[in-house]
Amino acid sequence: MIPAESFVLNPDYEGTLQQQIIELVTEGILSGRLLAGERMPSTRQLATQLGVSRITVTLAYTELVSNDFLASRDRSGYFVSENAPVPPDFELPPEPSEYGVDWESVIQRRFAIESPLVRPVDWRRYKYPFIYGQADATLFDHQNWRQCALKALGAREFDAMTADFYERDDERLIEFITRHILPRRGIVARSSEVLLTLGAQNALWIVAQVLLTENGKAVVENPGYLGLREIVEQAGCSLSQVDVDDAGLPPQDIPRDADVVFTTASHHCPTNATMPVERRRDLLERATRDGFVVVEDDYEFEMSFGRSPSPALKSLDRSGSVIYVGSFSKSVFPGLRLGFLVAPEPFVKEARALRGLVLRHPPGNLQRTMAYFLSLGHYDAQLRRMGAAYAERRAVMSAAITDHGLDMAAPETNGGSSFWMKAPDGVNTSDLALNLRDRGVVIEPGRAFFGKHDENHAYYRLAYSSIPPARIPEGIALIAQAVGAATR
Repeated sequence: MIPAESFVLNPDYEGTLQQQIIELVTEGILSGRLLAGERMPSTRQLATQLGVSRITVTLAYTELVSNDFLASRDRSGYFVSENAPVPPDFELPPEPSEYGVDWESVIQRRFAIESPLVRPVDWRRYKYPFIYGQADATLFDHQNWRQCALKALGAREFDAMTADFYERDDERLIEFITRHILPRRGIVARSSEVLLTLGAQNALWIVAQVLLTENGKAVVENPGYLGLREIVEQAGCSLSQVDVDDAGLPPQDIPRDADVVFTTASHHCPTNATMPVERRRDLLERATRDGFVVVEDDYEFEMSFGRSPSPALKSLDRSGSVIYVGSFSKSVFPGLRLGFLVAPEPFVKEARALRGLVLRHPPGNLQRTMAYFLSLGHYDAQLRRMGAAYAERRAVMSAAITDHGLDMAAPETNGGSSFWMKAPDGVNTSDLALNLRDRGVVIEPGRAFFGKHDENHAYYRLAYSSIPPARIPEGIALIAQAVGAATR
């Protein structure tokens, strides 16, 4: 009999207890530790060992039986199935001391760039995670998402789940985007002007690949999104960084020979500044006059608490100069990796062909699940829930920042999910971030948002999407203490 002590739960596992038990058993079988015919611990024994309910173990065993990893015998218990996969009869070769190929010279293009953004992989174990772009599971509608996924995986949706769309997208999802999502931003678009992507990052990469060559010039904001800067640098073009102010990107500072200008007009990354409508019109006039394309990364527009969001640049565009990039990662959950871009048909045609060469299209069942989640009203309900929660957290954090005398680097805005902060003179926020780890606090140092050669360590970002409101004041107090100690 296999001892119950052979199974130990991982406290950092992100799935359910039932899923983890299933994985423990299947991994044991596939690795050869659990052999066909061996008797498993009883559900009571394993539940006691793992500290979980007996029904959780029973459900896991039932799932394993249905997949023929385990077999149930009347009055005898559960056994490793005779039909379970047999582990391959081989040993991994030892890691070579040297390769037959000189990979350092063979590799012609480098992509593995070490990010200066100091963020621990195991951030969930920290008590005060003030990090950006991560979801709070308590705000997500798991039940209705699961129901939408089941509908998408049903027999009636067999083609959407299994077919190769080639370069096409799910018509239901595209229709909902054009009829419901885009009009909220004042954008009117035909389905032929919309392309689904694997998140905004993938959309920005496609844009750079289609529009930029080594002879082109791209303009990015400074400070700005690190991932975009790396994409543009990989394109091999000339890169110009324009310093932003309290109103975002200043159109008058854009070089006249620019080919593509990237901007986060609704919520500038990372300062959260919102570009005023008059400046947006100035930017579009410059684009028409000088002949450059504007790429609008419109993330977090849904997170506007005090007032309605400003109209998208794309909604003001009358000359077809703007490519609009949207994403569901912030409003649904980051791991979804589903976004879209809106642009004139000639561009979308080329972008669709490029996407087809790399990945064909986002998974069909994921597209259909999202289509159901949107069309059944769950997306709007989630936005309302997140908006209320973020507004509360923002108010709590704003008060705590004021109470502890920390300095905001930019005027407070009416939305978003973070604050852009400035440390006192002489405080290196990269060092500060590392020192705060020992106190259970995770912040994002601002160095990563500035240019490659700009050693600016004066700023840091505090986000509240993944921290409960009750922990915010204590976490801010710890940051204030660390800042005070660094100034002495």
